[in-house]
Amino acid sequence: MTDEPLRPLRADARRNREKILAAAVRVFTTEGLDAHLERIAKEAGVGSATLYRNFPTREALVEAVYRNEVAQLCDAAPALLAQQQPMEALRAWTRLFLDYVTAKYGMIDALRAIAATGGNPYGHSREMIRDAITSLMDACKAAGVIRTDVRPTDISAALEGIALTSAGAEHREQAERLLDLTLDGLTVGR
Repeated sequence: MTDEPLRPLRADARRNREKILAAAVRVFTTEGLDAHLERIAKEAGVGSATLYRNFPTREALVEAVYRNEVAQLCDAAPALLAQQQPMEALRAWTRLFLDYVTAKYGMIDALRAIAATGGNPYGHSREMIRDAITSLMDACKAAGVIRTDVRPTDISAALEGIALTSAGAEHREQAERLLDLTLDGLTVGR
């Protein structure tokens, strides 16, 4: 990675990049990291040259996918709070967290390999996620719908635990039950 400021992408280039990232999540999640990059390009509706122009290596693509997934997850918190009551927003966000974890586990070996070579695919992801949880919990506390003695780090640990034991599409129903159990335990008056 360079420290040079990036030029803003043209609208069509930005759309192509977004299509590649979305296709990569789908393909990596279903086929694993050994999926051919040409398959991702085809799924995105772009040529291989466009994919390689944006992501010259598999590692660059994996890192970009991961960072994009974290950003989408964290950006969802204020949008959900604007559209829903705080507790419903928190509940909806935890479902998005499960989607994020499922995508992340499809790429975990590649992320570890990138980290082992000195890259930092995780960057500030833990802090970003904690900030998103904090904003959701603060809104819930202000509305008087959750206990005030629970910290964002407690919810983060619970979410990580659920993710570790129930990651993957085959465990989605169990993960959602565990999320409901956790969130119900936060609710005032229960």
